[in-house]
Amino acid sequence: MDLSNLRPAEGSKQSGNFRRGRGHGSGNGKTAGKGHKGQKARSGAPRIGFEGGQMPLYRRIPKRGFKNRNTVNLVGINVDRLEVFENGATVTVESLVEKGIIKNPRDGVKLLGNGTLSKKLTVKVDAVSAGAKEKIEAAGGTIEE
Repeated sequence: MDLSNLRPAEGSKQSGNFRRGRGHGSGNGKTAGKGHKGQKARSGAPRIGFEGGQMPLYRRIPKRGFKNRNTVNLVGINVDRLEVFENGATVTVESLVEKGIIKNPRDGVKLLGNGTLSKKLTVKVDAVSAGAKEKIEAAGGTIEE
């Protein structure tokens, strides 16, 4: 048994169109699963999370964090991943997607300096680290940002 084979117990789930309050014979007549009296048994019961006028939990707990609207999400690629290209090739974001090196370029691609590069390449990406620039130029390549 694993997580992909888990199923609810037989008969434990009912369809969403189950008709409540249709007599004793239906198995859910009279109070229609709402118990006896009380606020939750009546129509117009309060919304989920309502605490009877007390300051609700979601408003008592401090809010944390900050979402920067101007953040730029770059995909990082190391220099050694460029070894799949032929000598003298031009490396662009489109060619990286084509070769399967990246799946989703998001807001841009940044070249990082981990690994070694033995081929002369022309690189056209959004950003390049200092180490990556050094290695590409040492191999005889050029960079266009």
